[in-house]
Amino acid sequence: MGTEATPAAGIKKPVLTPKALIHQKYGSRACYRIEEVQHAVGNVCPGLVIQQQVRSLYRCCLDLPDLSVTSDTFTRKKDAEQSAAQIAVEKLGIQAKANSSTPEEAWNELVARISGLFTDEFLSSSHPLVGHFRVALRKEGDLFGMIPMSVIAACDVKVNSLCRIIDPKAESDAHIILLLISKAAKVSGSVCIIDDKFWIWKGGPYSSEAIESSLHHSSDCLESVNIEAIRIPCALEEEVGTLSLLVSDTKYYMDEIAKKLNVNNSSEVLISKTVGKASSEIKLYFPTPDGLLSASDSSNDPLGIVGDVKMGPLLNKRASYLSGQNIYGDAILANVGYTWRSTELFCEDVSLSAYYRMLVSKLPDGSYKLSREAILAAELPAVYTTRSNWKGSFPRDLLCLFCRQQRLLEPIFSVRNVNALESSPGFKEINTSELTEVQYANEVLSGVLDRDLDTSSGFQCEVKIFSKRQEVLIEYSSADTYRKESDAIQSSALKVLAWFKKYFKQLDMPMEELSSFGSTDNIKVHPIIFSQELAASSFVYDFKQMYITRNCSSFGSLFKNQSNLILQNGMILLNVEGPDSGVYPSSGSLTCISYAASLVREEDTAKIFLESNDEFEFEIGTGAVINQIEACVTQMSVNQVAQFVVELPSRDMILAAAGESANSLSQLSLRNCFLEFSVKVLCVTEPLEDRMEKALFNPPLSKQRVEFAVRHINESHAATLVDFGCGSGSLLDSLLEHTTSLEKIIGVDISHKSLTRAAKILHQKLTKNSVMQTCIRSTALYDGSITEFDSRLFGFDIGTCLEVIEHMEEDQACLFGDVALNLFCPRILIISTPNYEYNPILQRSASGTKEDDLEEKSGSCKFRNHDHKFEWTREQFEQWATNLAVRHDYSVQFSGVGGSGDVEPGFASQIAVFRRNPSHWLEEKCLPDGDSSHPYELVWEWTNKSL
Repeated sequence: MGTEATPAAGIKKPVLTPKALIHQKYGSRACYRIEEVQHAVGNVCPGLVIQQQVRSLYRCCLDLPDLSVTSDTFTRKKDAEQSAAQIAVEKLGIQAKANSSTPEEAWNELVARISGLFTDEFLSSSHPLVGHFRVALRKEGDLFGMIPMSVIAACDVKVNSLCRIIDPKAESDAHIILLLISKAAKVSGSVCIIDDKFWIWKGGPYSSEAIESSLHHSSDCLESVNIEAIRIPCALEEEVGTLSLLVSDTKYYMDEIAKKLNVNNSSEVLISKTVGKASSEIKLYFPTPDGLLSASDSSNDPLGIVGDVKMGPLLNKRASYLSGQNIYGDAILANVGYTWRSTELFCEDVSLSAYYRMLVSKLPDGSYKLSREAILAAELPAVYTTRSNWKGSFPRDLLCLFCRQQRLLEPIFSVRNVNALESSPGFKEINTSELTEVQYANEVLSGVLDRDLDTSSGFQCEVKIFSKRQEVLIEYSSADTYRKESDAIQSSALKVLAWFKKYFKQLDMPMEELSSFGSTDNIKVHPIIFSQELAASSFVYDFKQMYITRNCSSFGSLFKNQSNLILQNGMILLNVEGPDSGVYPSSGSLTCISYAASLVREEDTAKIFLESNDEFEFEIGTGAVINQIEACVTQMSVNQVAQFVVELPSRDMILAAAGESANSLSQLSLRNCFLEFSVKVLCVTEPLEDRMEKALFNPPLSKQRVEFAVRHINESHAATLVDFGCGSGSLLDSLLEHTTSLEKIIGVDISHKSLTRAAKILHQKLTKNSVMQTCIRSTALYDGSITEFDSRLFGFDIGTCLEVIEHMEEDQACLFGDVALNLFCPRILIISTPNYEYNPILQRSASGTKEDDLEEKSGSCKFRNHDHKFEWTREQFEQWATNLAVRHDYSVQFSGVGGSGDVEPGFASQIAVFRRNPSHWLEEKCLPDGDSSHPYELVWEWTNKSL
């Protein structure tokens, strides 16, 4: 289904889908029949006997009067129908022509189109313009039958498309369309205009039958009503606010808008393109610039009519950014007009909150926040993990939507197999921007985008984004390799979105810095074109900087007596309530919370409710929420409730989340205000790795690893232990449940957040003497990298590093091995890591959980956790450990837990046990005199005073 990547100049214009083309030609005579086919999912890992699964696929038979065709099999019925239609279109030679008119042809068609709008036949149609004609025909006096030219530009899609062909600048300037309509009207012999006004009307009279028919369509059932609209001042220092418009079927709503804009009449009002969804009537209304009519007379050439236009008022940056067009002077955002859906006038309120939500949606992560309905809580995740764990719109869809919001062309994704030659059958570049949603979904679900040529193959994705003029703005080339093409596409889209998000925080960046700004993210920027296309976005910087200054405050002033509670991430944790259930979120787990966010005013401690969510699910460790929520939640267990306070985000975020209270909030000073969150942990779903292990092993692998460590601790009579990469202290916690010879245990990890939770768990358990079954004298937790040496941990009896090294880059894992055996010098070191060869068994056992939606049914071997940087086979692990032992005079033995070492494919978790050679026991390594290397930061320590 994929096509070769197309160069910028060859980007195709949208055409009808195959089914639409067949319907055009045959209508109801086209008969589609769907057949269900059972398809067995084969194994992809040789040497493993894994029971095959069966899934349903569909093929479509299309019967036409002179042809019958049958499609291939697909996972969705509608995709099979499209495929059958495509085969029929190709066999019948049906061509879908895109608009390829020249400017001269478009000009002649525009003149004809303007004339055609003012006919009896058009007046009896259901076109939205008819509503404007209907009001004009009710008027008395000189304005009888006259309509503003701007409504033609706003309501007639054909006129808009023709104007863009004649002058591409019409895409961003509504006044150019107005000038073209005026010029075309002068050429037409059937319409009239006034030289110094933008009125237009039929040259001759309408027939009485046409007038009566048009007026009969209106039942005049809409009484006079007041609707809420938004006034967007041109001056940035003025606040955006609401106003009321009085509209009805009998009173022309354009006259009401003209009055609010302080212009003479509705012919002096320009209308933007639709803001937001194409199906809505939300548009911006603003005054025609001074000197516009004189510009239309500055050239006799109809294709070069725009002279030097004196725009009068300054550019309205906020309105221009919202619409993607140049808006001048004060503007009104209103949801009112005549539509295809009804012959009556349509009108709805536009609230202040809705305006700010539109503003937020234009940010790189704005649509993700809105799709989660969590403006104050959600963030665009830093990594793409699995389809089932990803919440909200997918990265590819978000990037496409962002490009449309910025008036750019759809991004082009080119995917290639990095281990295949371009001439081989395995090579493919996919221009997914040319695929319909149905085609793209079919590519993903049918496995074309997810195929694995072999266990060593992988896919990389390149992304290009073009301007409307088909000029390259940015190019992204992924350095990462993915086992599935869909993962490569989604991950690359996410990387580009993340780069845009970073850029939007530095919109004041000089152009000379742009070219190097994306280098660290593998993004090549074309600075001149890029700056021109995103020039309207500069308002965001100006706008937010103004409010950042206004909102700034002393964060600690609200809780002067609790300044010790301010955490590193800029949060004050007020309290945690409820008993400890013992079920904590961990990295990779899906955590469901309920939360409420309120605005707190320091002067009167009053709270204004902003946003809440009864069930909000996110994946821990992916950055899918603001830092403060994750920092709070990871210190809580299920059913506990906590409150914390943070500084305010930007003003547009506050008002977008405020809902009905946005109007009153907009009048308040936010100088000494803060956000207060109330959070409850509802449930925690274990990470996929843990679920896979529990589905197949009893007891779970994590418990088996603990028992393995306990056995070696007692056999060696170890008194001191250091756990490298202790995380949230799961191993240390489990050791306290066993009777061991240990007297001192130490944990080291690079995550301060995980160590904080580990300290809480260990402290609770160690202070309950009745639970203690060991003779632990002291314990401590250190914040630091296990690839750095700290002399306080030298020469421990036993060191453990369980399921840690795979979370590091391979070179860092090798560095840790050298540091551990050469500098820390434990008597025994136990290292465990996943056996990659066992993954197919684990993933098949977890298939009942529908992980990764339908993508997991391809049977491909994936890493067990999205955070794993590598996973070794038995041969790779044994080679690494053997070389490490030889270099540092240790012996090594291999074992494992889960499965059997004598049965393919070995243990699920492979373990290496290093033992210091006896020669070293005779000449114990000693630290150099005065060595006080202490890079680790002590987070928590406990001493048993009773011993």
